Amino acid sequence: MSNTAGRLYVVATPIGNRDDITLRAIEVLRSVDGILAEDTRHSRRLLDHLGIHRPMTALHEHNEVGLVQRVIARLEAGESLALISDAGTPLISDPGFPLVRACREQGIAVVPVPGASALIVALSVSGLPTDRFRFEGFLPRRQQARLAQLQALRRDTATLVFYESSHRIVETLRDLVEVFGAQRPAVLARELTKLHETLRSAPLAEVLDWVEADENQRKGEFVVLLAGAGEGGDAGATDVDDVLRILLEELPLKQAAGLAARITGAKKNSLYRRALELAEG
Repeated sequence: MSNTAGRLYVVATPIGNRDDITLRAIEVLRSVDGILAEDTRHSRRLLDHLGIHRPMTALHEHNEVGLVQRVIARLEAGESLALISDAGTPLISDPGFPLVRACREQGIAVVPVPGASALIVALSVSGLPTDRFRFEGFLPRRQQARLAQLQALRRDTATLVFYESSHRIVETLRDLVEVFGAQRPAVLARELTKLHETLRSAPLAEVLDWVEADENQRKGEFVVLLAGAGEGGDAGATDVDDVLRILLEELPLKQAAGLAARITGAKKNSLYRRALELAEG
């Protein structure tokens, strides 16, 4: 392929429904010299479905830094390569950033082949404002770090978008309620474009109750969207820490947490833990 030699194609693949692959993506994947895939076994199923048989190399978060120079050498030697992730657009909470940055620094052409992205798909059907949004990807696994990141976002007026796994969806929703309040408008998008696709729009506390009550709604891959502070008359914009600090000046810790729960709609146990942290701090 002399007209595409030395190019890295960043190719979006379906996030669920295999028919969402673009015609251009199929053409590129068929014509490149090799494919860099996050999980070669996973991507092989898609490529077999499309009748594409090209050499594949695994490139994932555990090996991508070490592979960059080898891939650069291949590109500089005139090979054309495609970068794909397990689903959606590469680099969006997926591997590939070190490679793309290195290619740009070396003057190697990086060509986008656009397609599906769970972030954009969820935004487009959420019913929340899309003129300004803030994508936070996956939140930290440790609760303390997760709460700290959420606290920094609580007054952001843009629509907030998070990715989450089935292993932490309940914990994350609980923390969202604690920080943003029970009434903050939210949308939970689960298994987008797949057989069990689910979209739920409700105040945060209702979304949490719904997920906790139905085991099936705790399976799969999630996009969680929150209205920005003040959107839709959001009572959840109330600063939980400020409420607790005021109440702690006049009341014992347990009473302060209980009253704060009534004011904000957040869980009393979570508020008690936060009140304890504030009192000790």
